[in-house]
Amino acid sequence: MYKPTIGLEIHVQLKTKTKMFCGCLNISSSEIAELRGLNVELRGKSEIKPNTNICPICTGYPGTLPTINKKAVESVLKLGLALNSEIPETSKFDRKNYFYPDLPKGYQISQYDKPLVIGGSLNNVKITRIHLEEDTARLLHTAYSLVDFNRAGIPLMELVTEPNIKSGEEAVEFARELQLILRYLEISDADMEKGQMRIEANISVSKNSEFGTKVEVKNLNSFRAVKEAIDYEIKRQSEILDEGQEVKHETRGWDENKKITVSQRLKEKAHDYRYFPEPDLPILDLTDFDLGKLKAEIPELPLQKRERFLKEFGLMPEQAEILINEPRLAEYFEKSVSELFSEISENGDKNKHVKLLFNYLTSDFKGLMNEISLSIDDIKIIPENFADLIVLIIKGEISSRLAKEILREMAASGLDPRRIIVEKGLIQISDEETIKKAVMEIIAKNPKAVIDYKKGKENSLQFLIGQAMAELKGQTSPDILRKIFLDYLSK
Repeated sequence: MYKPTIGLEIHVQLKTKTKMFCGCLNISSSEIAELRGLNVELRGKSEIKPNTNICPICTGYPGTLPTINKKAVESVLKLGLALNSEIPETSKFDRKNYFYPDLPKGYQISQYDKPLVIGGSLNNVKITRIHLEEDTARLLHTAYSLVDFNRAGIPLMELVTEPNIKSGEEAVEFARELQLILRYLEISDADMEKGQMRIEANISVSKNSEFGTKVEVKNLNSFRAVKEAIDYEIKRQSEILDEGQEVKHETRGWDENKKITVSQRLKEKAHDYRYFPEPDLPILDLTDFDLGKLKAEIPELPLQKRERFLKEFGLMPEQAEILINEPRLAEYFEKSVSELFSEISENGDKNKHVKLLFNYLTSDFKGLMNEISLSIDDIKIIPENFADLIVLIIKGEISSRLAKEILREMAASGLDPRRIIVEKGLIQISDEETIKKAVMEIIAKNPKAVIDYKKGKENSLQFLIGQAMAELKGQTSPDILRKIFLDYLSK
């Protein structure tokens, strides 16, 4: 039995207005209005026409001088503080020398022996370092090959873990939690599909306490790929050792179609890159940064929010996780619950009411958002009005079916539910004679369903209730209808 040892290197594009060392827009995170200001053809919300958002600095013209993006440095320091890492007194940039078509200068400005952040931990995984560098250009291969320098120079954070991860599943859990923290800190959207977060895994297997030969699997662009690539590589290396052969120290890529790793090149070592201090950039004195202010800007992080939601709102872990994974939805939920509590403080089981609100929020509300293609920031339903809708359901003033209709009207008009009820004539029918009349009409129109129910088919009763709800336009309670139907059908 072999012991796997895994370490991760995670690259994250930072959410700054400009690139790392020049004044060009950071096109992966700039607002679409800013992109339109470039007066070039748009190719989606995060891309513009190749080689239009560039300058002599990010394309490596001789004689140009870089300047450090302060916002990018602060973003990395903020992450370090959130992970309880050490912030050293000084840091510096270095030149990492290698030749590749996507590297315009022939070297990358990165950090080697003095990173911005040292140590820390997340999900019981120790962190070695977090440093800052510039992203490369992008190679496009279609009918022809193209180097697009729009991406060159975008601020790129690299987080390196210690090799104390034991499985592909554990690696994914770490990466998912890091992605959430990046989004909570608002320093990156960390969208893997858009290349804003890229993962490389260093994997080795051995039979004893010593490390085996390390293999790096590059540019994994989905959490599924991370797990599958690590699991495959553990199996591949184990089979090589079983045959008495040696594992090569190399860089491999993940073939998504074949679900295998493939050899790319022998692995470089640090001395192959001929690191030396970047002569055009000064040593950074990190004591000049207001770390207290940066720490104060850190919001409640996913772990703390997760624990609080379970305790404060009585949610199940899987329910809390839905909200934790969408910070803006979680914020909307809390505001709505606060309004709900102010209305029903003396009315029944609070946890039960919160779960009702949660169910409407994550099903009908989210479904409506998807249907009309609006984000939670753009939809016209404010938390106060949404909570009021739930109060109306709790008090039995509207049915579930009517609530869905009112919710849709709230999204269209932005009005509160009580006003919509009045203006649309959706007052709940409570007059028993009116309801009985509708029940008798439905029974008369559906003799087969009545016979089936009397033969023991419970679904037939539900069918009859549904027909009556439609007849009354949802303006009564299904529980009242059930009681009246049972009275008539038992005769």
